[in-house]
Amino acid sequence: MKIFKNIKPIHDELGALKKNGAIIGFVPTMGFLHKGHTSLIQRSVKECDITAVSIFVNPIQFGKGEDFDSYPRNAQRDYSIIEETGAEYVFVPNTEEIYGEDFKTYVSVKGSGNIMCGKYRPGHFDGVCTVVLKLFNIINPDIAYFGLKDFQQFFIIKKMTEDLNVYVKIQQCPIVREEDGLAMSSRNRYLSGEERKNAVILYRTLKAAEEMVKGKSISLRQIKKVSLDTLGKNPYVKSIDYFDFRDPGTLEEIKNLKTYFKLKSRNKILIAAAIYIGSTRLIDNVVI
Repeated sequence: MKIFKNIKPIHDELGALKKNGAIIGFVPTMGFLHKGHTSLIQRSVKECDITAVSIFVNPIQFGKGEDFDSYPRNAQRDYSIIEETGAEYVFVPNTEEIYGEDFKTYVSVKGSGNIMCGKYRPGHFDGVCTVVLKLFNIINPDIAYFGLKDFQQFFIIKKMTEDLNVYVKIQQCPIVREEDGLAMSSRNRYLSGEERKNAVILYRTLKAAEEMVKGKSISLRQIKKVSLDTLGKNPYVKSIDYFDFRDPGTLEEIKNLKTYFKLKSRNKILIAAAIYIGSTRLIDNVVI
């Protein structure tokens, strides 16, 4: 496994491999890897000739007062995990290497970057799109792997590549969960013991909403009210950013099921939510 800290050496080496016919897989991460990350890396190793993983805590996707400085970091641990997966390359640039001293260019996906998480984290997805596009230009992968825990992020990155003619296949991968259903996240380490026990309320509420939607006996407005009441009654849920029903193909909000399903192409529903357990922000979703 080779570790690179600078752009040109890894860009040139992977470029030479690609020129010789190698299929390059890529998994961008912010480090402090868990089984969700390793599932992406292992899939890339299985499907591609060469796999590269990046570790970069991207400052421009964090808002004022967010956890950039405290975001968990452990490079040596991450290297060991990546090596066990069989990935061949790791890219670990610092902020100066990625952005330099006078960086002024940002990428924005209008509309879908300002709803859901984007509404509560202004500029977040501009930061995500900008760094992902830069990483794509550096690594030049054939396939990039993203988990669906952040469905909005997956959607926006896929839209960006389509709109800007970036010839990278964006491969979606299923959410990896703890035994009780909590979606794996590097931020789960922030949770106290009791907070961790209660964090599963998010997934359970999403699954309950899914069953209510499938039952077709009450309206989405009623399902949302029941779901918000369930979350609000848990003493460890400090606030709820959103609990939305959306079209997974467009991220448009669904307000009426009958109207939605009259459109021939509409056969799936995304239920997505973001809540705070204590001071820790958790996101999750299910697709029906």
